[in-house]
Amino acid sequence: MTDGQGSFRKQWLMPIAVLSSAALALFWGFYTVDHFITGGASQPRAPTPFGRYIHFDPSSITDAVSSLAGMIAAVFGIVITVVSIIVQLSADRYTGVARMFLRDRINLVVMGYYLIACVCGVWLSLSVHHDYVPRLALLAMIGATTFGLVLMAPYFRYVFWFLEPMNIISRIRREAVGVAVRGAGDRDRHRAALAQAQILSAMEELTDITSNSISGKDKIIASGAVDALKDFSLAYLANKPLATDGWFGIGAQIRQNPDFVAMDPESLVDLEVRRTWVEWKVMRQYLGIYNEALVSMRDINYLIAIDTRYLGEAAGTARDAELIELVFRFMNSYLRSTLNARDVRTAYNVLNQYRLLIEAMIRLKNGGAVLEGVKHMNYYGHVSFDMKLTFVTETVAYDLSALCQYANEQGSPEEEAMLAQFLELDRPLRVSSQENALLGVRKAQVKLAAFYLMRGEQQKARRIARDMQNEPADRLLSIRRALEAVESKDFWEIIDRGRNFEYMPPAQRACLADFFSWHDLSEAERRAAVNS
Repeated sequence: MTDGQGSFRKQWLMPIAVLSSAALALFWGFYTVDHFITGGASQPRAPTPFGRYIHFDPSSITDAVSSLAGMIAAVFGIVITVVSIIVQLSADRYTGVARMFLRDRINLVVMGYYLIACVCGVWLSLSVHHDYVPRLALLAMIGATTFGLVLMAPYFRYVFWFLEPMNIISRIRREAVGVAVRGAGDRDRHRAALAQAQILSAMEELTDITSNSISGKDKIIASGAVDALKDFSLAYLANKPLATDGWFGIGAQIRQNPDFVAMDPESLVDLEVRRTWVEWKVMRQYLGIYNEALVSMRDINYLIAIDTRYLGEAAGTARDAELIELVFRFMNSYLRSTLNARDVRTAYNVLNQYRLLIEAMIRLKNGGAVLEGVKHMNYYGHVSFDMKLTFVTETVAYDLSALCQYANEQGSPEEEAMLAQFLELDRPLRVSSQENALLGVRKAQVKLAAFYLMRGEQQKARRIARDMQNEPADRLLSIRRALEAVESKDFWEIIDRGRNFEYMPPAQRACLADFFSWHDLSEAERRAAVNS
């Protein structure tokens, strides 16, 4: 059988056969009971209200019976009209809504109910004779019509609920997770390839929802779609160890996807070998959304960085080295796009997530990922300096300082290498005229030295001091006074990180005197006193 024949049977023959059979079975079931038990000529009136009601007179109910079929058909027409308009309006905004609507069981049951009731009504309208009334069938039709009328209000409510954007997003994610779990464990390559195509389609539907929401400035829906991609990825990662080897091969159906078609064949093979094509696709969607949201909706950029960090942490927990490397590559791509857009504020927040990701790698004792992340941060500190985005360079400096401090607290064996990288951050800056950037980096290094002194690790503090031995005394004095003057951890404006970079706890700040005693600042202090 060809695919066309199979589709015809599934979409046309099977629904027609099932609905027709159900309608006829119901009608003839009731009619048969009437024939043998409850139907027949008019009976004497019963003494009860119900008995009086069901004492149907064949000569007076013919028109009423015929109208039942017309009434349920009219109700069905109203339902179809209203639902079609609502679904079409949603489909114009969200891809795949109509298909999702027609797959939903409740929608199928309601539509099937009205269709069966209409068919039964047609058959019933021709079943009344001058001496015969099929009472049970008639009562059943009255009940079906009544229920159909009453059903309209809750069903409309359900349709509106079904088409709420956040519910659509949740449903896409839930279905994608189910398909991925089944497809990953399926040893049949054809069914696995179909599952691959389905989850690829689900990812792109979520991306379309995000893009449309960004265009419409609808942050809540855009955030929900971005989080849905993350939730799908985390659920997939939890089941990834159970996947068959065939699942990680890139099937023919998804090779035609634009994101995969544009890739070098060798890169496609790498994705298969590294078993990361699903995660690559998710983060590729993230990168597209990130570039679209730059400047226009920064909160989405922050959320993408946060969700990518969650993926990195999950990969670290699962010891998936290939995925960890992929996460860092995409985080680097976010930073590159941000710097190219000269969006300092977004870079400031993305670097915060970068630092938190490296801290997670420190906790998970993944030294290779830690050093790789620190190297990348150092690199982007230099890039931002070359682009004259000095605040980004300062942010990198304070984040590297915080990472060295955290590594010390965690007893990380990579701390020495991290400190060496940190002290390399200001090398290119020393031959430049951008004094502010150099001053910010030096402040971050002095702050770290004070932390080491507070912890009793004088050797590491002296290593930082030696790196500063050629600094002008006036600059060092300026750094000391600036750091000692900061006594509140809160900045005087509302900032996303919530803490002043230059703040140190009192015990740490008290160690500044020891650090600066290793440098001769007397002449600088004398000049400062004269000038004041």
